[in-house]
Parts: sequence; structure tokens; C-alpha cells
Amino acid sequence: MNYDSDKDPLEELEEDVTEYIGKNEHSKELALPQQSLPKRMYVLPVSNRPFFPAQVQPVVVNQNPWQETLKRVSETDHKMLGICFVDDHQPGQSVPASNELATVGCAVRIHHAQNKDGNVQFIAQGLQRFRIVQWLRRKPPYLVEVEYPQEPEEDADETKAYTLAIISAIKELLRTNPLYGEEVKQYLSRFGPEDSSPLTDFGASMTSAPGPELQSVLDTVPLLPRMEKVLLLMRKELEVARLQSEISEEVNEKVQKHQRDFFLKEQLKVIQRELGMSKDDKTADAERFENQMAELNPPEAVQERFDDELQKLRILEQGSPEYGVTRNYLDWLTQVPWGQHSEDHFDLAEARRILDRDHDGLGDVKDRIIEFLAEGSFKGEVSGSILLLVGPPGVGKTSIGHSVADALGRKFFRFSVGGMRDEAEIKGHRRTYIGAMPGKFVQALKDTKVANPVIMLDEIDKIGASYQGDPASALLETLDPEQNKEFLDHYLDVRMDLSKVLFICTANQLDTIPRPLLDRMDVIRLSGYIGEEKLAIAKHHLLPRLLKRAGLLKKQFNITDAAMRQVIEGYAREAGVRNLEKLLHKVMRKGIVKLLEAPDEPIKVGVSDLQEYLGQPTFRKEKALKGVGVVTGLAWTAMGGATLSMEATRVHTSQRGFKLTGQLGDVMKESAEIAYSYVSSNLKRFKGDPGFFDKSFVHLHVPEGATPKDGPSAGVTMATALLSIARREAPQQNTAMTGELTLTGQVLPVGGIREKVIAARRQKISNLILPEANRGDYEELPDYLTEGLTVNFARHYNDVFQVCFGNKPRTGSSVH
Repeated sequence: MNYDSDKDPLEELEEDVTEYIGKNEHSKELALPQQSLPKRMYVLPVSNRPFFPAQVQPVVVNQNPWQETLKRVSETDHKMLGICFVDDHQPGQSVPASNELATVGCAVRIHHAQNKDGNVQFIAQGLQRFRIVQWLRRKPPYLVEVEYPQEPEEDADETKAYTLAIISAIKELLRTNPLYGEEVKQYLSRFGPEDSSPLTDFGASMTSAPGPELQSVLDTVPLLPRMEKVLLLMRKELEVARLQSEISEEVNEKVQKHQRDFFLKEQLKVIQRELGMSKDDKTADAERFENQMAELNPPEAVQERFDDELQKLRILEQGSPEYGVTRNYLDWLTQVPWGQHSEDHFDLAEARRILDRDHDGLGDVKDRIIEFLAEGSFKGEVSGSILLLVGPPGVGKTSIGHSVADALGRKFFRFSVGGMRDEAEIKGHRRTYIGAMPGKFVQALKDTKVANPVIMLDEIDKIGASYQGDPASALLETLDPEQNKEFLDHYLDVRMDLSKVLFICTANQLDTIPRPLLDRMDVIRLSGYIGEEKLAIAKHHLLPRLLKRAGLLKKQFNITDAAMRQVIEGYAREAGVRNLEKLLHKVMRKGIVKLLEAPDEPIKVGVSDLQEYLGQPTFRKEKALKGVGVVTGLAWTAMGGATLSMEATRVHTSQRGFKLTGQLGDVMKESAEIAYSYVSSNLKRFKGDPGFFDKSFVHLHVPEGATPKDGPSAGVTMATALLSIARREAPQQNTAMTGELTLTGQVLPVGGIREKVIAARRQKISNLILPEANRGDYEELPDYLTEGLTVNFARHYNDVFQVCFGNKPRTGSSVH
């Protein structure tokens, strides 16, 4: 018979079995209910442990492929199937092959079969060993022909002795694990103590021996050898149970001992406290503060205050509010590093290397810092100077403070005073307030743990004032080298020496800084960067930092120098580099998106790709405004230098008049009035129509949108624009100028020469007119800024006229 075809196995099985029964009268055991043990039966594999004839236990199998088989078996009269053990088969894997099943199994009767959660669960009642004689079907559902081996006769006395030994072992197992009691009840309901064979199988089923050893017991049909194996397994089980019991007792003893020790220690603490032999929390706090202060070198006045407060702490009750206030005060007082100083490093070469490492450009600023460090090296300490770094946003003021601290080998502490309105942030709260705390400088010393750190005060030009006080005035004592030797914090209320601290302040402009405060600081100006400096900064600092932040390798992302130069000139013309960094980050983000889509293709950004990444350029190459009445001026703003085109025109000739537009401040309005008066009174000298302004309504406009404009530096520019329309002649092209004008034609000096020169270079203007009094400022500029520029210095407006209109004015005056 072949039961391995692709038909429905159960239908095919029934057909073949019916045919087999008709041919062989000895095979009727499968179909006749009166036979108790059939010769042919379905076989069910189990993988955990073998099933023994004396067992009654639930069995759970997968619905597929055993559900239909169990249903057919449960519908028969005998309700029997075979269970065979499968070694090394993991639950949930595919159905085991027929050659994996053990030859000897257990015939069981199934009860209460039901489906639950994708499985079939039933109660299996073990009946008899069987041995597989022939496989009738080697695919699920398995069908086999079996035989039931008979036990040979054994010596009764020897059997009885083994039986008593097994019963004794079962009793001992019941003492170690009461859970076995239910199984014993089930056994006694079916067999008696004198049934040696079932008793042996039941003893084996009670052990936790591995499956192969239990299968060896099942394979052993003779009773005495089987009893020997089972007795050995039960002895092992008893040894394990005894060891487990000993471990449990030892653990319980340790836990009990720990609890006993805990209670005894608590009692001992109470006894010692009552006898004055132990320290309470108050005494421990006092000793901790004493030990902390002993490690410091405080001034005599501080030591006296500490002793007084410590004595007060010892007297106060722990529950009183004053105790908490005093304890916090002592905590702060012992956290200040009295007399603890870090050693300064005065290696100027190393300082120069650190400054060059962290910053490109800023040569004059680096030289000024090296001079400052050289002075400190000469006298052996850096003290008595408060540096103020002034410049547009994004030029590196804060990072220079970090570099100075690194060069000196000092700790660095930074906090921003921008928008600060409470002077207690500087000098601390008095201890009468709830939640009083020291000021920022005490906190800086506590955090740095030295009395000579570098403290940076950011945005000092944006400090505020309110009804709570004026922080800028509170800084006067702190930032005065003559006063900060005895700085008084309101909370600590003891004098502190801040003269060893190096203060570095930053600001965008000087106008909003109070004059008494500005007078205490040494000003170092940081101008904006030109294109080449920005390119170097982008290559050496910005791009590597962005690559590291994004986790990219250099070979994965590359932007050409030409593309970076285009970003600088077309998208980021501001004085600093902060916006340039944002734009490079934007390009990198869009490049990462492409890199994720095609990981094997590195991103290379060229000039032609920038519009895809950044859109249209913000700044375009436009022709400079030129013509009659149009002049380019140079201006300084808090954002850096800028170029301003001024336009003048005659509106009509009906009446005399003068109109100004372009968000001009009061100072520029006065400059325009002076320029108008000067040109009107000297028009004949400058070869113009003397009566031009008498019958002309003139409009002077300064473009650049809604940007407010103020400052005394536009007089010569306005005068040149007015003179241009009066002469009906355009001034020299590609020329920019700055300077203030008087009524007598004198050209006065202005500020911000470096920023204005940078603005002119940015706009590719090569011909400049500067006041003669600013010649020294120009000559101090580095060569890379002045290269390629033609500069004309003017003492009088006559010099400006000669440059702009190519000839000298007439002698004499035309005032009328």
C-alpha cells in the first residue's frame, strides 16, 4: 500500500484501510470497537519528553496537520492513537520526518479534544507500550502497524524490593515538592502500590530527567532493568531537590541575617544618639563645611565671617527656617575658590598658533591680543585690563574669547548680559530675600573652581534697565581694575578680589554702551570679512564643522571653491560669516537627500548647481548708478560697512527749495543742509551757474529702502551730488567717498575706515576719497585690503572737486 500520494491523506487512508481489512481478517482491530488495543493506529510525535503508560496528562498539538486526524480518532470507539518521542525537534518548526520518531511509544486514549488558539488540546490516558513494526504512511498523518511487547516473568522478591525502594523515593519527592501530590492521587485512582510496572513508569514520569534518558526507560520492557534505571533517575532527582533545598535555606538565612542586622544598626544609632556618641546631620554639615574651608586660603575677614556663621549653624535647630538660610550661605561661601589660582601660560608662539588655528584673517586683532599677552608675560600676570571686542554679528567675537582662554590655559565662563534688567544678576540678592542667590560672578568662580578665570560678558551693548535697577551701573565696580579688588556681592557680603579675572566683553556697537562703562574697557574692533577671507573661513572652519555635525566624509560631499565664492558674493554679503554657514548647511542638507537616494554617488556642488540648492541669488551683479547727480558714498552700520548711492535732481524751476528723503536721521539732515549751503555759496568757484539754486527746487534722495541712516560722514557725498546737477556734469565713475563737510569747505575725519574700505572692495570700487585726517587709519590697514585701490586724501572740498570733475576750482569766493 502506498500512502504518500497527493490525494487527501485521510480519505485515501480510509479507502486503503477498508481495502486492507477486506483482504486480511487479522487487521480488523483498527475498525472493530470491541478490540481494546488496535494493531494499526495513527502516530503523533511529541518533542518535550516521552509519554508513559501510567500517565494522564493534557497534550497540546498544532491544528495543522493534526486536527483532522484527532477528529477521526475521537469518533472511533476505541479513541486510541500512539505518541512517539522526537529528540532535538524545536516546537513551531516543520513536522518531523518519520525516521526521527522513536520506535517504542505509548498507546493513549484521548479525551475531551478541543480547539484553542490555533492548537488542539486533549487529555491523554497512557495505556500500553508499543513498538512500530511497519510504517503504513510516512507523511502526516502517520499510520503504523504496531506490536505490544509482553513483560517477562521476574523474581517476585527482587521485584518487591525494588517496588518498595521506588515507593520510598516517591515519598521523599513528595516532601520536596508538594505539587507531585496531585499526580500521585491520579495514579492511585487507577493502580495500586502492588502494580510494579505502572509504578515504575509513574516514578520515571515524576523526574525532570532529559527526554533521551526517559525514552531509554520506555524502551526497556523487562521490569527489573527498567526499575534499576528509574531508581537511578529518582536518586538523581532527590539529590537535586536536596541541593535546591539547601540553597534556599542558605538564602533565607542570609536575608534574615540582613534584616536582623538592619534593625540592630537602627537601634544602635538611636542608642548612640541618646548617649551623645554619634553625629547628627547638623554636626555632619558643620564638619563638612570646616573641611572644605580648610582646603582653601580665604582672607582673614572671610574666615571670621565663616566662623561666625558656623557657630550660628551649630546653635540653630534643624527645623527652623534660619537653619536652611545659614546652611545655604555656608555652602556658597565654601564653594568660592578663595586663593585658588590656575597658572598662566605665556608662550606667545603657542598663543599665535591657537589664534591662527581658530580664526582666519583678523590679523590686527590677533596682533593686539598677542601684545596684551606679551605685556602680561613681561610683568608676570594678566590683570588690570578689560577687553571689549566690537564688531558686526558673526565675525567671531565670542570664539576669540575662547581662544584667549586656551592660549592662557585658563578656565572659561561665558554669560550674556543682553536684555538683563536686574542688577541682582550682577551683585547678588541680599539674604533677606526668599530664594536669594549670589550674582553671576560668584557663580562663575564656583563653576570654574579658580579665582582667575576668563569671564566673557556677551552683548554688553544690549544690557537693559528697569525699576529693579540698572545692571550697567552695577558693572562699573566689576569692570574697573581699581575697584574690583574689593568687589562686594550682596549675598556673600564679604569682599572678593576679581582683579585676577580676565574680563572680555563683546558688542555690536558702542553707541548704546554708557560712557562711564565704556571708559573702563580697552576697545578692539573687529571689522567684516572680504570675500577671500570668507572663502578661507568656509574652507578651514565652517565646512569641516558642518561635515562633522552631519556625519559626512569629505569624499561624500564636496563644494568647489568657485561655488563657495559665488555663495559669498551672491547670497551672503554681510560682514560676518554666520549667514554663510547657514547657507552651506542648507546646501549640505539638500545634498544628503540626494546621497540617501544614491549612496554610491558622491555629491559635488558647482556654480551651476547653486540655483537648484539655494534658489536665485539675493545679490546680483548690477551696474553702479551713474549719471548727473548720482554719487556713491561709504557708510558704517552695526552690521558692517556699506555703500550708499545718493541722488540729486532739479524738480522744477518755479521757486527755490530743498527736499530730503531716504529715512535720514537728524545728523544727516544737518549734513545735507550744510552741503546745500556750501555748494550754493561757492557755485561760481566750481564753474557752475551762480543762480542755479535761486530758481530751482532740488530733491536729494538716499536709497537703500527703509534702512535708517544717520552719522556724520556723508557731507562731501551730498555736496558732490548737488554740484553735479548744478554743473550738469556726471562725477568720475567707480569712485566712492566719505567725509564730513563744514560751511567753509573743510573735510572732517570720520570713523569706520576699515569697514568702509571693505564695503568698497566688496562692490569692486577701486577709487576712494577719504579725509586727510584719516590717512593714518588707512595706512594701518593690512596690504591685502589696500591692494589695487587708488585713494585720494582730501583736506578741503577743493581736493574732492578736483578728483570728481577733473579740474581745479577757481580762486576767490563767490558768496553772494
